[in-house]
Amino acid sequence: MSRIDDTKPFIPVRIAVLTVSDTRQTHDDKSGDTLVARLTGAGHTLAARHILPDERAQIADQLRAWCADPAIDVILSTGGTGLTGRDVTVEAHRDVYEKEIEAFATIFTLISMQKIGTSAVQSRATGGVANGTYLFALPGSPGACRDAWDEILKFQLDYRHQPCNFVEIMPRLDEHHRRK
Repeated sequence: MSRIDDTKPFIPVRIAVLTVSDTRQTHDDKSGDTLVARLTGAGHTLAARHILPDERAQIADQLRAWCADPAIDVILSTGGTGLTGRDVTVEAHRDVYEKEIEAFATIFTLISMQKIGTSAVQSRATGGVANGTYLFALPGSPGACRDAWDEILKFQLDYRHQPCNFVEIMPRLDEHHRRK
């Protein structure tokens, strides 16, 4: 079973938060606030924060820009993961991914099932890697952001988490881009 190895040092990662919404602004971005509170409370660094409308090209451009920024290790987006016509965050993420982390969606769905039952089927949370950066698209509700952080991300973004975690393999995410 998973555990925290207190003999290892905590390594903070630099995390950007992107809220995707046609209606939210900084003063009422509860899901973005939830993610910022969780990540900073865990000891990580908020590297950037932005709000964009549900526009696929704009979202993908922002994700690519942050993936190219060496000061950002992880991108968490919230919103735009549903089934309506304006929900294009998942498609924008997949436009950017080099590799998708399929199990993230599966684990998130299992956690959501415990909280909201079969309504979990309407979420399209996703995760992936691009240019040595982790990307996760989370639903737009504060509860879903809490669940994703508290049940998955806080552990996988903690270097001390055993038997394995995302942080320990971070230096190798872009090894295919390096010369041999």
